[in-house]
Amino acid sequence: MKLHELRPAPGSKKKRMRVGRGTGSGKGKTAGRGIKGQNARSGGGKGPYFEGGQLPLVRRLPFRRGFTNIHKVVYKPVNVERLQEKFGEADQTEITPEVLIEAGIIKRSDKAIAILGQGEITAPLTVKAHRFSDSAKSKIEAAGGTVEVLPLE
Repeated sequence: MKLHELRPAPGSKKKRMRVGRGTGSGKGKTAGRGIKGQNARSGGGKGPYFEGGQLPLVRRLPFRRGFTNIHKVVYKPVNVERLQEKFGEADQTEITPEVLIEAGIIKRSDKAIAILGQGEITAPLTVKAHRFSDSAKSKIEAAGGTVEVLPLE
């Protein structure tokens, strides 16, 4: 096979219809546009926005303002008072997202966890979470515990 012998597959290329080339062609005179009217004219027809005078769909919908940030990180908040309630007297000292699920503080681990500073804490806990507020960090460290920031997936 040589370069000049290459041809498209049979039936893959169809000749375009040449309209308005005499009555014998089958597409002569009005060239398949019918007789008179808006659609027979050049540039005729209505746009996709037009709905016969009815208020178009895009104008009936409420405005969608702003945009949705697809990279937004959604945190599941947990206050230090909840940690004190569940783990204050327990001998569990290392708090991870898995431990929080077992304790029933959060339901799933698909979201990042943020530890917030509402309430008081006295238990010296090692808390591992994805984010800590400044007040939560200071309260945990004041109680003799440590904080460890987990990386976001």
